[in-house]
Amino acid sequence: MKFHLTLLTFLLTFSFLHAAKGASTDPGDDMKGLVKGQIIDGSTGAPLEYTTVSVYALPDSNLVTGGITDGEGIFSIELKTGRYYLEVAYISYQKLETKPFEIARGRMSADLGRIEMQPDATTLEQVEVRAEKSRMQMSLDKRVFNVGKDLANLGGSATDVLDNVPSVTVDVEGNVSLRGSGGVRILINGRPSSLVGVGDTDGLRNIPANLIERVEVITNPSSRYEAEGMAGIINIILKKEKRKGWNGSVDVTGGYPEQAGLAINTNYRVKKWNFFANYGLTYRQSPGSGSRYQEVYDRNEFGPDTTFIQDLTRDRTRGGWDNNIRVGADYSFSETSTLTANFTYSVEDGDNISEITYRDFINSLENPTGISTRTDNEREEEADLEYVMTYRKEFKGKGHQFTTDIRYQDSEELETSTIREAYFTPEFEETGASELEQRSSNLELQRQLIWQADYVRPFAEEGKFEVGLRAGLRDIETNFQVDEFGVSGWENLPEFTNNFLFDEDVYAAYTSIGNKYGDFSFQAGVRAEYTNMVTELVATEQVNPREYFNLFPSVFLGYDLGETGNSMQVSYSRRINRPNFWSLNPFFSFSDARNIFTGNPNLDPEFTDSYEINYLKYWDNASMTAGVFYRFTTGKTERIQRVNSEGITFTQPENLATEDAYGLDVTFSISPTKWWDLDGNVNFFRSIISGTTESGEDLGADAITSFGRLTSQITLWDELNTQVRFNYRAPRNDPQGRDKSMYHMDLTLSKDILEKKGTLTFSVSDVFNSRRWRYVNEGTGFYSEGDFQWRARQARLTFSYRINQQKKRRGNYGGGYDGGGGDF
Repeated sequence: MKFHLTLLTFLLTFSFLHAAKGASTDPGDDMKGLVKGQIIDGSTGAPLEYTTVSVYALPDSNLVTGGITDGEGIFSIELKTGRYYLEVAYISYQKLETKPFEIARGRMSADLGRIEMQPDATTLEQVEVRAEKSRMQMSLDKRVFNVGKDLANLGGSATDVLDNVPSVTVDVEGNVSLRGSGGVRILINGRPSSLVGVGDTDGLRNIPANLIERVEVITNPSSRYEAEGMAGIINIILKKEKRKGWNGSVDVTGGYPEQAGLAINTNYRVKKWNFFANYGLTYRQSPGSGSRYQEVYDRNEFGPDTTFIQDLTRDRTRGGWDNNIRVGADYSFSETSTLTANFTYSVEDGDNISEITYRDFINSLENPTGISTRTDNEREEEADLEYVMTYRKEFKGKGHQFTTDIRYQDSEELETSTIREAYFTPEFEETGASELEQRSSNLELQRQLIWQADYVRPFAEEGKFEVGLRAGLRDIETNFQVDEFGVSGWENLPEFTNNFLFDEDVYAAYTSIGNKYGDFSFQAGVRAEYTNMVTELVATEQVNPREYFNLFPSVFLGYDLGETGNSMQVSYSRRINRPNFWSLNPFFSFSDARNIFTGNPNLDPEFTDSYEINYLKYWDNASMTAGVFYRFTTGKTERIQRVNSEGITFTQPENLATEDAYGLDVTFSISPTKWWDLDGNVNFFRSIISGTTESGEDLGADAITSFGRLTSQITLWDELNTQVRFNYRAPRNDPQGRDKSMYHMDLTLSKDILEKKGTLTFSVSDVFNSRRWRYVNEGTGFYSEGDFQWRARQARLTFSYRINQQKKRRGNYGGGYDGGGGDF
């Protein structure tokens, strides 16, 4: 019923808007003419390919349409009858406007001949062709990183891309943080996607970096965006070309430890149709390892004042095949009305092996009691489907538009494990005890339907009014089962077996208004969200309904400080971080029998009030953004560890009281010479957490930490591009211990070949094999310390070939300015 009601709303909205165009009473209004010409260099006469040509209508100078010149500098654009002029723009050339021309009955073609562009001497001193470095652009409510120009991303995954974006960190378990805080909302093309995974970020490792066009980072989102995500929003935009004709690119990757990949992007645009497709194929084997030393005090079976010691070592390899394909098409009913449909299919076939060795001691390492080993062979099969349909209607006036889309996601994942545990003496000799044999299976099913509509109405010269609606309906079901082989064969373990249902519906409406008066700009809005969530343990018939309605205001104030590229902004927004599916699911992880993670069905959402002051400054060859921020969070969620009398560690998320978080975020980019680019990002962060457990244990923590990265790119002889990136993360306290410092360095070399149609890139991630998470945990009755490495040092070679494409051009100071006071 939810699906049919939402689909009916979408279809009625689409039909109404399409019918609202009305039928033209003048048959001549639907006649199409043609404007054509050739753009050339005024000093040399050479044709200028990929020049931008924009068409404006007279007398109101509204943007109508546009195009890009071909390899001979020629353009040809269809137009209705009317009077127009062209604006022609090309990097390092002076922008020009043509004389007015007319498309009319009896004169349906306008040939403007050879249009000469003159080089811009000032721009030429500051601009040169480069494609290696990420370019950052500022707008009112986001930062945009064109990550396709970062050498280190080639051949990697979306996880690698995010870890190279300023202010973003990805830990050894794949968790994404923004400015030192988790709870980040990750979107694909502006919407939740099955590509990201069910309640986690595992799916990011399955998206080849070569399929990503750019990443948008929104640290203080406006009311237009979902309120979900305490720390902000990261929006990953996949590639889709806009050039006419056929174009594309192919990337082939090989690496060690075993890695192979293929990424294909293709696009074909003709008349009213635009067809696009992305395909990614990846095979990888990612070895990892870890260790942990743990002391448990006063275990009952050993009597008082007894210390039970456990020394654990782990080796793990995760790998297998990942395939994903995305195909779609745009159809233009008219110059102002477009329908887009696309389909995404992703499939994963993984084999993961984990080997754990437990060495047990009493009171000291001089008194061993035994050794046991546990081997887990896991097979992981996952299939994700996504169907999307989007309708866009543009009205008279720049930026006046209505957009609505509907998407349906269907995901299925089956994990099966075969587990064996063997027992040995302290001398590593067999004890004669029978091996423990277990098997587990976990089937996850997710269905999600999302409908959204947005209307934008400009007013005055730079004012804008927005309003929108959204409905998100999600159902997840898991069937988890563990069996153990006993005297009568395979027997089910009921304490580890259950069927868990998760049903979450979120309905939202928002409105915002913004304008600019001289150097001052503002934007204010409010978003209302109603959440209805129900979880159920089928076997025990435990139903846990949650229902809440919240308002999420946002305010942005910007001021231009008298010169271009020098501005400040003050902003406020309220956010929510709802507990995800895995945080609520009480099923046990089972690969490590002595360290078990379980969800908490009683977990409440976190609410955050976020305040920021930001500053943007550009110089001739440098740019810098600096911001201070404060976040106050209620219902703060932390993973709390407890150890039972048998020495088994249970980790469960729990709501504490509050968190006060302060920070400073600085990003800079500088080009000391034409052949050297240097950029970096530094974050200083303080988090004060307060809270106690039901038993009265104080879990407060005061953490002062920092993290940063520095990237240096140098162009050597014969245009050999080199890039070195250094990352550092300082120690950090948490409610039950601390994380130690961590650092790693990446190296990349890149060279254009085949007349610059191809690029060969060699990279080494984690050159010193030093990226290991090291930690210390302390709680009631236990102490532990350890380390873990998610992925060992990796080297890879990538070959990229462009079909009817040029490498991107960019300014050498590494930034662009998008007006409106900026957002940081």
